[in-house]
Amino acid sequence: MNSANSTRKKLKISQSLEIEILRKIVEITNSELDLKWILKEVVNIVNGAIKADSVFIYLLDEKKNSFVLMASKTHHKKKLGKVILKAGEGITGWVALENKIAVIPKDAYKDFRFKSFDVLKEDKYEAFLSVPISYKKKVIGVINVQHGKAHDYTAGTVDLILVIAKQVSGVIVNARFYEETKKKASQFDSLVKVSRLITSGNYLDEILNLIVVVTTEMLNSKVCSIMLLDRKGNELAIKATQSLSEDYKKKPNLKVEESISGDVIKNRKPIVVYDVRKEKKYSFRALAVKKSLTSMLSVPMIVKNRAIGIINVYTKTPHLFTQEEIDVLQMVANQAAVAVENAELMDEALKAREVLETRKLIERAKGILVRMNDLTEDVAYRMIHKKSMDTCRTMKEIAESIILMDEIQRDRKKNF
Repeated sequence: MNSANSTRKKLKISQSLEIEILRKIVEITNSELDLKWILKEVVNIVNGAIKADSVFIYLLDEKKNSFVLMASKTHHKKKLGKVILKAGEGITGWVALENKIAVIPKDAYKDFRFKSFDVLKEDKYEAFLSVPISYKKKVIGVINVQHGKAHDYTAGTVDLILVIAKQVSGVIVNARFYEETKKKASQFDSLVKVSRLITSGNYLDEILNLIVVVTTEMLNSKVCSIMLLDRKGNELAIKATQSLSEDYKKKPNLKVEESISGDVIKNRKPIVVYDVRKEKKYSFRALAVKKSLTSMLSVPMIVKNRAIGIINVYTKTPHLFTQEEIDVLQMVANQAAVAVENAELMDEALKAREVLETRKLIERAKGILVRMNDLTEDVAYRMIHKKSMDTCRTMKEIAESIILMDEIQRDRKKNF
């Protein structure tokens, strides 16, 4: 009789626990779609239900076809987002690939599927329970539960984790979709800002400096810089950067024929370097180490099928740039190229206007000398040119002086 009551009591507690878990999941579902917060709460729910020594959540990165550690019970802040398993790799990868549960009560690190990460102390734990998180029959993540010592995972425990995984799958998908949508909206806003900058009428230096600031925020990079090609097409020089480092700002020009950035110019295609500190062709490896610059994305600034410069972004930690990030930076680079071209066209127009005005002044001054001294136009021109050379003043300044003296003499005759 006592045995029967005990069994009923355990069943009641189990049902009560499941109801409490479902209540917490409903709360998560109705909360803000903050993925980090949601995963943290899921870890708390799992830990509260099982009292594990370790709880990990891995999520699928579809673009890389791999599973990334995104949440942990223990303090692994620096490891989140950096521990990566390919589908089929390790126990976690096997669970994801096969869409099956892995239950290992002891010696988990001896399992044939096990893969060790030196950065994770949990690799030495004895017991391991791994459950897939599936959404519409597709594995989108994995929940791992571990115990430091041997531990028997009952059928009830496994079912409980399965229930949690099933219930949170939709929440995770919605949160990731919201996160992606928010990211794209932010990128769109940044591109709109760049477009407005180009049509703002501000000076080129100001426009380019604002572009690197916007780009840094958009791609969450450590450093962004714009380098422009010199008139001979042989060197690239920094024109704008948001970096406060004087060492970085004062980097010498890059030879097109001897640099990675030069390859971007020559091929008119983006180049990604996973770690510039180890790349032999990268010209400033010592500076990269000193300033913690790791991954680099370099894209050409193209206008009218011509590369006129590049935009470089650097991350502090190793980063695999996605095609989307490359495409976004390329759009920014092309817009920046338009700004540079507009500035050059404006400069050329101003110079042409200056030349025309100078020519008119010289012609007028020549006429005055011809009239006053009975000279030929050729002799008058040579006089203006010689005076310019002798006094180290421009011919425009000499012509203006002649015109001014003529006006003074005319005014004097009128008054007397």
